[in-house]
Amino acid sequence: MGAKMVEFNGWDMPVEYPASIGCGIINEHMAVRTGVGIFDVSHMGDIRLAGPQGLAAVQHISMNDASKLAVGQAQYSALLYPEGTFVDDVIVHRLGENDYLLVINAGTREKDFNWVRDNTREFDCAVENLSDDFTQIAIQGPKAVDLLQKLTDANLSAVKFYWVTRGRLCGLDHILMGRTGYTAEDGFEIYIPSDEATSARVWNEILSAGKEFGVVPCGLGARNTLRLEGKLPLYGHEISDTINVWEAGLDRFCKMDKPEFVGREALGQAKSAGVKRTLVGLEMTERGIARDGYKVLDGAGREIGYVTSGSPAPYLKTNIALAYAPPAFSAAGTNVKVEIRGQGVGAVVVPTPFYKRPKKIV
Repeated sequence: MGAKMVEFNGWDMPVEYPASIGCGIINEHMAVRTGVGIFDVSHMGDIRLAGPQGLAAVQHISMNDASKLAVGQAQYSALLYPEGTFVDDVIVHRLGENDYLLVINAGTREKDFNWVRDNTREFDCAVENLSDDFTQIAIQGPKAVDLLQKLTDANLSAVKFYWVTRGRLCGLDHILMGRTGYTAEDGFEIYIPSDEATSARVWNEILSAGKEFGVVPCGLGARNTLRLEGKLPLYGHEISDTINVWEAGLDRFCKMDKPEFVGREALGQAKSAGVKRTLVGLEMTERGIARDGYKVLDGAGREIGYVTSGSPAPYLKTNIALAYAPPAFSAAGTNVKVEIRGQGVGAVVVPTPFYKRPKKIV
């Protein structure tokens, strides 16, 4: 009954759990969209910045405005190179008066930590790599809040999206719980001590408590299809050290009115110059699945861009992709082709995100 495993940035990670326990990518994906699924995301990294100049350090290295965060609040942001391209995207949590936690990606953990440390040396602020201190479990889906509430004394209904709380969880005190995730659904990410016995116990208690909600364990495959439906970027695909913020369409998270941050000057120049490519959503209109790296063609068969991520979308029941293309091809309804096995296969530009979770009727 073992999960299908793959090496992922130095970790053995499940791509999907076996169909014999009711899982598999499509079932896992649908469980998160309609009920609840849980992910072991311990491969994610955690960097803490704390000290008198903690805020100044975070402001210097990140593009969003961390001065707007209340204690207990989180924001999506990114670390940028001086060229305005991506070191990584991050979630910045303000845990205390001068205490910030950056959650970073698995594949860039070492690079990110070194970059943060090197770029905050001038600030009175300690930088700690806490990546191995926590097992991080994501509980995602419309029933995530009901499941987690069974296991904690924290009042989760008082925690808004992109806020954090602490409480007793599965017999452990002072556990950090953030209402964040990477699935385009409501949900929580919890941070528990990383020793194997505790991690396994909490994982099993979550599965047991979630039986009434139809909880399923989910792997990397469903994580990828869920984030793709929600147009959530993945490092090395939609964002990288050769793609800037404007091209990636992440303008709303980049606060150019902040006094200073790494990459700001280059982004100002890039904005004046205008973008030559932009991230677009594609839906296949002919039979075929667009995959990462496939060429995007115009009607005459000329190469105009490339696919960054592509997959069948289990909930939407169509084949979708994100791709870079010139702005002239970015309007919804524009017909293009994706080269699949040497053939141009029809696709159309569609609005993104492909999927938005339904608003709750209060």
